[in-house]
Amino acid sequence: MVPVRTIEPLDVSNLPPMNVIFGESPIMALAREKLERVAETDVPVLVQGECGTGKEILAELLHAHSHRLKGAWVKVVCAAIPQSLIESELFGYEKGAFTGAYATKRGRAEQAHLGTLFLDEIGSLDLSSQAKLLQLLQDGIFTRVGGQVPRKIDSRLISTASGDLKQQTDNGEFRLDLFYRINAVTIELPPLRQRVVDLPILIDYFLDLYSRTFRRNPVPLSRDITRLMQRYEWPGNIRQLENMIRSFILIGNEDTLIADLIPSAPTSLTAEIDLTKPISLKEITKGATQDLEQQIILKVLQANGWNRRKTANWLDISYRSLLYKLQEAQISRAPARLQTTRTSATNYILS
Repeated sequence: MVPVRTIEPLDVSNLPPMNVIFGESPIMALAREKLERVAETDVPVLVQGECGTGKEILAELLHAHSHRLKGAWVKVVCAAIPQSLIESELFGYEKGAFTGAYATKRGRAEQAHLGTLFLDEIGSLDLSSQAKLLQLLQDGIFTRVGGQVPRKIDSRLISTASGDLKQQTDNGEFRLDLFYRINAVTIELPPLRQRVVDLPILIDYFLDLYSRTFRRNPVPLSRDITRLMQRYEWPGNIRQLENMIRSFILIGNEDTLIADLIPSAPTSLTAEIDLTKPISLKEITKGATQDLEQQIILKVLQANGWNRRKTANWLDISYRSLLYKLQEAQISRAPARLQTTRTSATNYILS
């Protein structure tokens, strides 16, 4: 029999402070209240939210505030394990159960005895594994692949999902009975764009963290950059913010941030050409040049927090000249929110 691998308790010393994790937004206050109510219980908890919203950190917090803290913390990234291997990975197997099973192996569920079993992206499990997981949740009993002897464990299940599990049940991809078992309590984590009030706390935390990690002393972020961050959509959520701040610490200037925060201008200057009649190269070139000029002005405006005098200085043109160009492009003030356009900057009609 292969040696039993010891699963170490979770190291909670690296978790961010609670005020950083939950911030000041009301929607995160609700998530914190739920966590504090259920952490010390053994009920299964489902943490839902978009990728990068901090689901794993919340799962670790649940374990850290439970009576199982000194027990094993066993993480299974369901989406990273091939479907053909997920059952044996979760529940283990007996020697000779299949070709290559030269020794008995304990599964991840068994390793989580007296601790917490954390299933990341549980929606990736196939229906066969879901059935065995359901039995485990009902009575704590499971059977290794190729085995005949039922085994009983005592562990708590915490799972996460980025997708809509209810929709998966409607599509027949996820068992409805298992869905109701794993979400005795559901904690929803909002996307970062719905909690921009927490951006300053998160930014300060990551600035401090990576300044110490890389032993750098960066200049504080300007107010213009902070405003851009508050208007940004954050498709990658907190994980994207963290990566962005880490890059800023390493490179040391705001240009890298501006490039990520401002919608990209179209790279092609090719105009729509009607070849059914003679064309004017002069007119086509003039139109393409105007489009490019407006894209540049728009980008610099956004980079400077829509401060027109500062933008004129950056572009090395007079303030009056900039006002004329803005009027010509029908740009009069900043939009309510940044958005990516499919055509030229003239699609930003700012009224």
